Amino acid sequence: MSQVKITAGGAKDDAGRRFVDAWHRAERGESFRERFLSVESWAALARVLTGKRMEILHHVRRHKVPSVRALAKALGRDYSNVHGDVQALSAAGLLEATEDGVSADYDAIETRIAI
Repeated sequence: MSQVKITAGGAKDDAGRRFVDAWHRAERGESFRERFLSVESWAALARVLTGKRMEILHHVRRHKVPSVRALAKALGRDYSNVHGDVQALSAAGLLEATEDGVSADYDAIETRIAI
């Protein structure tokens, strides 16, 4: 299963630890693929992962989506709102929107929130 790991707050220590861990795995010749995202706080994460945007991620992960317009139609939502949501999710690294369509190449999002 491929996943994205998101850390909200306190990311500096985690980034250093992940780098060292990845370095050691590479030295051992291990093959791995990971994606980590860091946001400054829970509030910042909540602004990106709204309910409507999670709905987009669920749909895109389960269906071939040829365009933002097709996505809006499939979800029964206004094109301009979906377009804005796709842009926000793409900027956050959670979606890829290209001429070939809209996609998400992972199965799960794991979050860690510092308190």
